[in-house]
Amino acid sequence: MSPVPPHLSPPRPPLRRLLALLATLLATVALVAPPSPVRAADPLISQGRPTAASSVENAGTPASNATDGDTGTRWSSAFDDPQWIQVDLGATATVSRVTLVWEAAYARSYQVQTSTDGAAWTTVFSTTAGDGGTDDLTVSGTGRYVRMTGTARATAYGYSLWEFQVYGSTGGGTGCDTATNAAQGRPATASSTENAGTPATAAVDGSPTTRWASAASDPQWLQVDLGSVRTLCRVVLSWEAAYGRAYQIQTSTDGAAWTTVYATTTGDGGTDTLTVSGSGRYLRMYGTARATGWGYSLWEVTVNTAGGGTIPGGGSLGPNVLTFDPSMSSASIQSQLDAVFRTQESNQFGTQRYALMFKPGDYSGINAQIGFYTSIMGLGRNPGDVRIHGDVTVDAGWFNGNATQNFWRSASNMQVFPSAGFTRWAVSQAAPFRRMDIQGDLNLAPNGYGWASGGYIADSRVTGVVQPYSQQQWYTRDSNVGGYLNAVWNVTNSGVVGAPATSFPNPAYTTLAQTPVSRDIPYLYLDGSGNYQVFVPSTRTNASGASWLGGATAGTSVPLSQFYVAKPGDSAATINAALAQGLNLLFTPGIYPVSQTITVNRPGTVVLGVGYPTLIPQNGVTAMSVADVDGVRLAGLLFDAGPTNSPVLLQVGTAGSAASHAANPTSIQDVFFRIGGAGAGKATTSLVVNQNDALIDHIWAWRADHGTGVGWTVNTADTGLIVNGNNVTALGLFVEHYQRYEVIWNGGNGRIIFFQNELPYDPPSASAWMNGSRVGYAAVKVADAVSTFEGWGMGSYCYFNVDPTIAAYHGFEAPIKSGVKFHSLLTVSLGGNGSITHVINDTGGTAQGTNTVPVNLVSYPDRTGAAGEPAAPAPAHDRGPGGYATPNGETTGNGGAG
Repeated sequence: MSPVPPHLSPPRPPLRRLLALLATLLATVALVAPPSPVRAADPLISQGRPTAASSVENAGTPASNATDGDTGTRWSSAFDDPQWIQVDLGATATVSRVTLVWEAAYARSYQVQTSTDGAAWTTVFSTTAGDGGTDDLTVSGTGRYVRMTGTARATAYGYSLWEFQVYGSTGGGTGCDTATNAAQGRPATASSTENAGTPATAAVDGSPTTRWASAASDPQWLQVDLGSVRTLCRVVLSWEAAYGRAYQIQTSTDGAAWTTVYATTTGDGGTDTLTVSGSGRYLRMYGTARATGWGYSLWEVTVNTAGGGTIPGGGSLGPNVLTFDPSMSSASIQSQLDAVFRTQESNQFGTQRYALMFKPGDYSGINAQIGFYTSIMGLGRNPGDVRIHGDVTVDAGWFNGNATQNFWRSASNMQVFPSAGFTRWAVSQAAPFRRMDIQGDLNLAPNGYGWASGGYIADSRVTGVVQPYSQQQWYTRDSNVGGYLNAVWNVTNSGVVGAPATSFPNPAYTTLAQTPVSRDIPYLYLDGSGNYQVFVPSTRTNASGASWLGGATAGTSVPLSQFYVAKPGDSAATINAALAQGLNLLFTPGIYPVSQTITVNRPGTVVLGVGYPTLIPQNGVTAMSVADVDGVRLAGLLFDAGPTNSPVLLQVGTAGSAASHAANPTSIQDVFFRIGGAGAGKATTSLVVNQNDALIDHIWAWRADHGTGVGWTVNTADTGLIVNGNNVTALGLFVEHYQRYEVIWNGGNGRIIFFQNELPYDPPSASAWMNGSRVGYAAVKVADAVSTFEGWGMGSYCYFNVDPTIAAYHGFEAPIKSGVKFHSLLTVSLGGNGSITHVINDTGGTAQGTNTVPVNLVSYPDRTGAAGEPAAPAPAHDRGPGGYATPNGETTGNGGAG
């Protein structure tokens, strides 16, 4: 059942209020301020742990409220039987006590159950005579998961718990944890394989019907990486008919030096259950003599550890991930989609976050309207696996038809057959449209052709025509389209089959036949067994067209069991421990206060967010840092500055990084930054890229111009992006409103393909915004020492609404060198609120006047003879239906582009 927005919950009738009042009179403390129960000798182990439930009454009563340690918040379920609430303790635990602190809506009959896997359950307590209040239960059981399953309610309402507390112990002892296979789903390698159908990973996949088999020679080995140094107590080898006569079990801390912890020369096949004593991150079976003429063959390797302390991978995606199945009725799906949209339609700075996931199959008659902090995605391996016969829609009715604030939402990995022949995706910044297959036209403007400002498409197909109408600027890469209707100020394409040729500025198309370097974003999908995997696409060079047309996207799959699935309430310390253990990281939807820097040190680590998880640094820390290592993938994250100034929100590579990563770059994709807006926030720089060869693929760094905590001396921030690494490529770069240089590019051989910027709205005066003797700072500053740089499709706008007399000196600043080149530059004064005297350096006319007409430069240095003068009004082919003329960018409220 999907969360129902609080304002949609049925009002509590007089009977419910009477019950609550009566209960208050009889047991005030239990209902208004529930008592802290007498603690067991064992510690509380459930607080802050990931919690899920069969349903919630509304969005204000999520399952996590029952394990947050706050006796003033509660979980409540739907009004039917049965219902359950479940907590994941993170490791197999010995459970000694469970305390249930009931609200007025309590259970008459319920059980407390434990499970090692979240599937098979053991009942450790049961009653049919529950009387509410506080149930302090002595139990005896083991399991990673503990749940309360209610079978009969005591009232007409659901089940409601102020707190669900589990006491016990998880590790720290010397016992052998035989319930947890530390090898399952971990990376495995081997000296050889018999064939492609018997890989090393088949021996650690948890399936008794798949196997690893080696070549028919001696010696051979199978090795598994446990992710961190572990204390080993037992190894179980499940042999196929081709077994080892002589073999050793060996451990290693580094994968190079090995210690033998078990050896035999009389192996007899079958199942070998071996008691061992040792420690190591790596474990291997090293076979020296085969028992048959074939190789070595293992169905499964099980590794058990002692002492606990392991952070498990995988698990539930949490209550704010709504998953839909083709077997569900269209009415049921639509009801849940509508409930989320009602919550999120105008919830620009709220804390709610959602991911809407569709399993493979066909869905008919639905209209998924996508609001703030909502991601809709297909769970297929390719877009055509999820087929929506209906609509995926973004419009701007909430803002009177103005789409310039339609931020923070996304759509990915599905095929859409729109009901009216076109899909409407009227968005501005931070709203990616990836791996989408639109069977019809794509309309980028709101109903009524009101303002829209900025957007991004990647790895998609539009069989019809892309229709910008009033969309001021747009970037599309590595896609296939049926054509374009018009362009307003800046439509840039790279590697887009069907895109019009470059004709900037009239019409304002800038087209690169290929994208020099790119890759698709990592994404969740369901494999043939119904298990979650994260697909990690390969890097493409000189790409053109969608990666999945003509065959599946190239890349590798990583099982969810190799990810720490983070949920709101998880501490940065826990997240860091999971990363240090060797796990990847998946952030589920929600808000994450970060009290220490999240450090990513392992090459190839995937850090993926779904549903706009938001990281807020506390006490001025840097929210996340990445070491100077190969192939880290950062995707789907929102960094929101905290009230104490952070020097940096995200740093990629250490200062002075010099290593080459050309073969496997780090990528920063759909990663967004916000300074103020949702509350007071400060950060000197949002993103610093020190690493060579990094790929920046769609970011929006935004110093807020509206919302809460906004003002020249309130949400202070110098620079959105500083690039110090060489050979860095930025695809779809949106940076706005910072108080000094918006972007500083110090690295050599850099590239920007599409850039959209607004200078800060709020300098109180020209004298308050001086860069030496010049008024204002450029949107992009290419450092004087840089000798090679190239940019395409780059625009900067001004809207000085505090002091409209300000005249910024120029939009762009760069050294005049033969290797520093720009194509398709423009500056705009929005409604004549201030001006920009030059486009770049001392070149280009002044952007000014109430007509909001761009000043364009075809190239710089000028090799074409094009003058930097204001463009002519929009030509006839830039006019929409009914004689509509594309808007000129004048604005109310927040300006032309957010």
